[in-house]
Amino acid sequence: MMVGGVDWALLGRAVAVWAVLLVVAVASGGVRELVLAPRLGAALALTVGGLWLCFAVVAVAYGAAPWLGVREGRGLLLLGLGWLGLTLAFETIFGLVRGQTLAELGAAYSFRGGNLWPVVLVVIVFAPCLAAWMRGWR
Repeated sequence: MMVGGVDWALLGRAVAVWAVLLVVAVASGGVRELVLAPRLGAALALTVGGLWLCFAVVAVAYGAAPWLGVREGRGLLLLGLGWLGLTLAFETIFGLVRGQTLAELGAAYSFRGGNLWPVVLVVIVFAPCLAAWMRGWR
């Protein structure tokens, strides 16, 4: 329903899908730390985990695309940018609550030690567009 130029139903669906992405990311991090890191080492586990998370983000976007109902380029990009904003806000607030410094938070945005988090963030932005393309929507 549009109220004041905002489609609140779509906004709610977009946040719900982002919440699924959050659960997937947390679970992925757990698997990375508990399963992959002891077997592959920290650097390779970060890389494999990052690639897996990129795949998972696109898979969630693909699965949610019909429910979200956004089919045009600008809306798809805005959806991805919204997910990015929620992700960055969550990461910052959660990190600060845990007592991390801004320098420690910033370290997550480098490619050091096999870290692919910056790539995951780019994938989050473009996942709705990629999902629409994969579904053949033009």
